[in-house]
Amino acid sequence: MKRNLPFIAAFAIAALVALAMSMFTVDQRRFAIVFQLGEIKDVISEPGLNFKWPLIQNVRTFDKRILTYDSPEPERFITAEKKPVLVDAFVKWRIIDVRQYYISVQGDEARAHVRLSQTVNAGLREEFGRRSVHDVVSGARDKIMDDVRTKADADARAIGVQIVDVRLKRVDLPQEVSESVYRRMETERKRVANELRSKGAAEAEKIRADADRQREIIVAEAYRDAQRLKGEGDAKAAAIYAAAFGQNPEFYAFYRSLEAYRASFRSKSDVLVIEPNSEFFKYLKSTGKGGK
Repeated sequence: MKRNLPFIAAFAIAALVALAMSMFTVDQRRFAIVFQLGEIKDVISEPGLNFKWPLIQNVRTFDKRILTYDSPEPERFITAEKKPVLVDAFVKWRIIDVRQYYISVQGDEARAHVRLSQTVNAGLREEFGRRSVHDVVSGARDKIMDDVRTKADADARAIGVQIVDVRLKRVDLPQEVSESVYRRMETERKRVANELRSKGAAEAEKIRADADRQREIIVAEAYRDAQRLKGEGDAKAAAIYAAAFGQNPEFYAFYRSLEAYRASFRSKSDVLVIEPNSEFFKYLKSTGKGGK
């Protein structure tokens, strides 16, 4: 019996090793495929403890979670206006048929990314080719992403995956096109500025002309009113003079003569050459008796 103990221990250890090699656990976040001599024997999608034949069967697991494919470089597409744009996009996808996924791309995620990038780029090229730059930048961006996702998902299901979402992170113009666009925008802004300046100058001239016209009208009306008031004043003065002259013509004539004398002999150096018998000296000669 003691002689058989080593063989029994070796057999027990071998059995334990075989049992350990035959057991495997599937995580809830992963699929598992059991291969037997290189062929797919079973697909396990539920988590838990499972068994396989050691040595003749092996297991590979694949991620159930949503995966991301992000293009390393922006892709160049042509819009309906024949203008190039650089598009940076990413794709959210997941495995829904792990058997078909393995058959199509041998379970290689890199090969799946190549297939998805080709499908998504083809859809984007088609959508961008039907739209203008404005549409792809802002106007129809959501519609483009929805249409591309739908078309890409229909193609991706052939390899056992589902396209969950397609997102455009950035849509830019190439450097040479951007410079041309900026120059055109600058020219357009300058044209608008010059047009506004011209309109402003025209409005300024119009305002100045209107102000000059109003000034001329105001000055003319003021001169008219001044002349009218002056005429009315002269008429009243003439009427007063006439009334005063009518009441006492002799006194009025005497007063006017005194005014004339005062104006004529204002300075001692003034010289007046006139005949002695002139009517100007009438009241200088008069004695004042009887007014004669």
